[in-house]
Amino acid sequence: MTKGMAVHANVAFGEKVSIFSKDFLKCCFYISKTEPTRETFTKKLYAKMVSTSKLLEDFLDIHGAKNNAHWYYYRELVSSVRNLSEASYSQKHIAKRLPMYGLEETEGFKENGYATHKFLISCLRKISRNALTEAERLQIESPESRFEWDAFPGISTESPLEFDIDDQDLEEEKKNLVKITTEFLRVSQEFEALGFYEAYSLDQIRRIIPSGFNEQEARRFEMVIHSLQSSFDTYVNRSGVRFDDVRRKQLRGHISVVLHLLELTRRLLHYYERHLHEVGYRNIYKRVRDKLAMDVTPEHILDRIVNYGLYYISHFLVQGQDVAHEVLNENIERSQVSVGIPQELGFHSRPCMLVAKIVQHYGGQVELLVDSDQFDASSVLDIQWAGGKIQKEGIKEVVFQGDLRALRDIRILAGVNYGEDTMGKGIPLPKELSYLNQ
Repeated sequence: MTKGMAVHANVAFGEKVSIFSKDFLKCCFYISKTEPTRETFTKKLYAKMVSTSKLLEDFLDIHGAKNNAHWYYYRELVSSVRNLSEASYSQKHIAKRLPMYGLEETEGFKENGYATHKFLISCLRKISRNALTEAERLQIESPESRFEWDAFPGISTESPLEFDIDDQDLEEEKKNLVKITTEFLRVSQEFEALGFYEAYSLDQIRRIIPSGFNEQEARRFEMVIHSLQSSFDTYVNRSGVRFDDVRRKQLRGHISVVLHLLELTRRLLHYYERHLHEVGYRNIYKRVRDKLAMDVTPEHILDRIVNYGLYYISHFLVQGQDVAHEVLNENIERSQVSVGIPQELGFHSRPCMLVAKIVQHYGGQVELLVDSDQFDASSVLDIQWAGGKIQKEGIKEVVFQGDLRALRDIRILAGVNYGEDTMGKGIPLPKELSYLNQ
């Protein structure tokens, strides 16, 4: 490249960076100057901040700002605005939609959500002020005009549109509800096992984030829950969140609030891991990280990730299990099957455990009938109690009734003597029951 071409390229970058910074800086002026007590931090504002910062970040990345000491800090400030605005958008969405979800006991959640939003606003104001200072240092042209307060109205009005589309039952609706609730129960049990059902100290959090739980894990759960909401809205309720069935509304509410909490948590995890977590960098990277940490305190963002995001994700997944079980049991196809008892040793621990795991895998209700007595087939202890009665009375055949899916697998299990030989040693299970080996 000749000297003349290099000068032309520099001029072009200088001109364009001002063009691509214009609306971004207008957002920074607005958020840093606007009174935070007013209802000015709206979804429209956050959407504008996300779009302008994303466009500017792409422009800077194309020109190598991540590898340039002169421009690196500005690039990180722009990225900070994008990430924090995306998280704020999710939190604002939760706050506005919460009354429509039909959830119970949400007061503590609302208070924590308000505190989280206040924290994010505080961070955005500090970052925006520093972005304006850095833009001045870089001699980026300051925009002449400013955004006014009425440029970012709230998303709702006092004139909702009339519901005039009948929400007809769709074909295969019951089957789709069974699939959705079964998957909801599966993912809620998986998340529950992670242990985010209580508040953690900062030392505990640092041992968890990011080595035990990170952006990648949050994204995995988010994809599953997003798929559940999409399936629900496509196959169960096309016309939105207006339901005659309270339980369906609550199920949709639990799915939705968990989805948006996962969005928020994943974005905060991304920001922490990418911009605040110490990974041994030196020089410019560490200096910029330390600057950002003065505006977005790592300890505070870690607390919001775990003691707000992950805690309430777990809370609403667990709380939704009862609702999901009710909806599931209302929609499963029921039947009954007669099967023999385990040969020689009867219903001891291994057969009881395998039967219970089958029922738990599908989530629907199944009872074990012994004469006139009923036992919960999802409970190892209940089946063992039934086993005592079976042995005492010399019964050779029992009946299971309930969820047809589970009954099919129980029949397969009984066909291989409940997974053991007559001496009580385990034998390989059929491939249809491979999930029992997990």
